[in-house]
Amino acid sequence: RFDELRGQLGRAVRTLLGDIERIEVQALLSGEYDDHDAVASLHAGAGGTESQDWAEMLLRMYLRWAEREGLQAELDEVLPGEEAGVKSATFILRGPKAYGLVSAERGVHRLVRISPFDAAKRRHTSFASLDVIPLIEEADEDVEIDDKDLRIDTYRASSAGGQHVNVTDSAVRITHLPTGIQAACQNERSQMQNRAVAMRILKSRLAALRRREQQARIEDLRGKQMGIDFGSQIRSYVLHPYQMVKDHRTGEEVGDVDRVLDGDLDRFIEAYLRHRASADGGPDGSSGPGGASDDPEGG
Repeated sequence: RFDELRGQLGRAVRTLLGDIERIEVQALLSGEYDDHDAVASLHAGAGGTESQDWAEMLLRMYLRWAEREGLQAELDEVLPGEEAGVKSATFILRGPKAYGLVSAERGVHRLVRISPFDAAKRRHTSFASLDVIPLIEEADEDVEIDDKDLRIDTYRASSAGGQHVNVTDSAVRITHLPTGIQAACQNERSQMQNRAVAMRILKSRLAALRRREQQARIEDLRGKQMGIDFGSQIRSYVLHPYQMVKDHRTGEEVGDVDRVLDGDLDRFIEAYLRHRASADGGPDGSSGPGGASDDPEGG
């Protein structure tokens, strides 16, 4: 009876600790875009078939991780390698905190193994990178404009002549004062019609400006882009001469490489989120030097 109660208590404690960890992780995901869906892109580094095969292994790892995490994965584009693997792949992850979670994986990933493509069975090092941006829905074209932000000028329309020569001040030019963007119309027969057309043009131009600004913010989120090669990796996956996965940003290590490659990434993601929260720098630490001095293979 006592052993049974002890077992039940142990299970309850483990469940409680798991719930606490999940709550802590959710609390760490408070960035502006963390609750958005994510667009993730994998790119093989230099090295031909070796790196392309590694990129395909990473693609499988992330799709397995998404399934474990309860995220919906949509594979949008795959560029196959010449002999094996993939040169690049793009997939969308949809679900709670998708961007906040997978953004922890942004960076260069390094694989050390005995190559299955080398008849001499030599050890090879391969690289692939993961790029992640938040999926932001296109801005609504019906932009709201405050009348006090507008200056409306009327002037006499120019015309080539004919029975519809415009001899009144019916042409309209609208200036959006905060941005300086202008729109004008003089082709309609009345000032009211010209104003309506000019407003539609102005709204379209303001919507385009908003999309460009939004894209610039997304580019900022990418951070500094590193080369897909030695010294830039965020994590190493070593299959030979021993087995270990090590994250160079946090020092987190796991000996069961197969389990990680099968999608068990929670330990690394949680460690990085805590590391990021405690760091003095920006929200993205993936573009750092990659911790080459910590590399077990010296690379």
